[in-house]
Amino acid sequence: MAIYNYVALKNNKDIVTGKVEAESLRDARDSVRKLGFLPTKVTEENLKKDDQKVDNSPGTMKSLGLQDRIEFTSTLQILAQSGIPIIESLMFIENDAAKLKLRLVSKELRKQIMGGSTFADTVAKYPEIFGQVYIGLVKAGEDSGELEKTLERLMELMNKEANIRGKVIGTLMYPMFVIVLAVFIVLVMLMFVFPVFKDMFDNMGQELPWITATLMKCGIFLKTYWYFVPLIFFALFGGTSFIFKWEPSRRKIDENVLKIPLLTDLVQYSNFANFIAVLQVAYDAGVPIIECLYLSILTLTNFTLKEQVAIATGKVQQGQHLSTALRATGVMPKMILFMISTGEQSGRLGDMMGQATKFIDKKLDTIIDTMTKMIEPIMLIVIGSIVLVLALALYLPLFGSYMNM
Repeated sequence: MAIYNYVALKNNKDIVTGKVEAESLRDARDSVRKLGFLPTKVTEENLKKDDQKVDNSPGTMKSLGLQDRIEFTSTLQILAQSGIPIIESLMFIENDAAKLKLRLVSKELRKQIMGGSTFADTVAKYPEIFGQVYIGLVKAGEDSGELEKTLERLMELMNKEANIRGKVIGTLMYPMFVIVLAVFIVLVMLMFVFPVFKDMFDNMGQELPWITATLMKCGIFLKTYWYFVPLIFFALFGGTSFIFKWEPSRRKIDENVLKIPLLTDLVQYSNFANFIAVLQVAYDAGVPIIECLYLSILTLTNFTLKEQVAIATGKVQQGQHLSTALRATGVMPKMILFMISTGEQSGRLGDMMGQATKFIDKKLDTIIDTMTKMIEPIMLIVIGSIVLVLALALYLPLFGSYMNM
């Protein structure tokens, strides 16, 4: 038997300390619980100070990616479902999570909750880590006494977001790979193949076709000033990133992309998939419809859609029906509007938004499949055109030489 020192919570708020005798650390924790306390720290008394585990990790909280939030919320939800209090759940993540960032976040949240804050209030202090949607839903769940169910809904919501993101990225992977491969092939041809033919073309004593002359000059320039190649790529990448991040240009892009037939459907359904999902989860959690809309707007990434839905939210706040206000925007698919309208009339808005979510998922799958099928022939045409241009540039002078013989 060994003596263990403990620090625990009495009635989930008062901190008490003491000692218990037990066979192991686990038995010591059980003994503290039997006393009616919630153990937060238990250490063996006869351990030397130098032998005790010291936390040398930095005290700063690190940002969490989507998968990190899913892992964090999943663990909390499972432990909450098992009846384990939030402080013990956070202690478990703090001690046993594989990622340092999760341990740091759990440690900070636990310390603040032990200081008297609620879980929702503590999470609300870190919008850059959890996001406003997460914070709003956790607060609604805690206020309604259904935090466990809200965490489950959050899990479904984040898994859905990860699924949509994976589908879109998966669709773009193939064309991006083909584009990178095409650029690599063109650079190799220009820098190493065309310069080899220069002397042969010069000995022919005839004027080169414009396409051959242009590519020949480009190849010689790139081979001589090869260090410009990475600079050009960095400039293109930086310029493209700036254009997509700078708000005035981003607004123009978001506005014009909604005028391209297939891309319009992809942008609309991928945006409204998250919008309707958050709207449903918040509504089911008992959040007022106006707050539901403000939370849902945060998920929209397209400026045009966000502005139009914000206008509709203002109309709902003035007393207009949700379906009527959203219909006036002209940016939401008609089937979704019909389901929302039906839900309002029947008093089953939450159920109909759930049906709308399933409809959007199927529609999004269809759009992505269509785009994938369209991308393949388009990429073949692009690669074929590049090969044709390079071949013509090399063989046109030879054909001209044969014609003059």
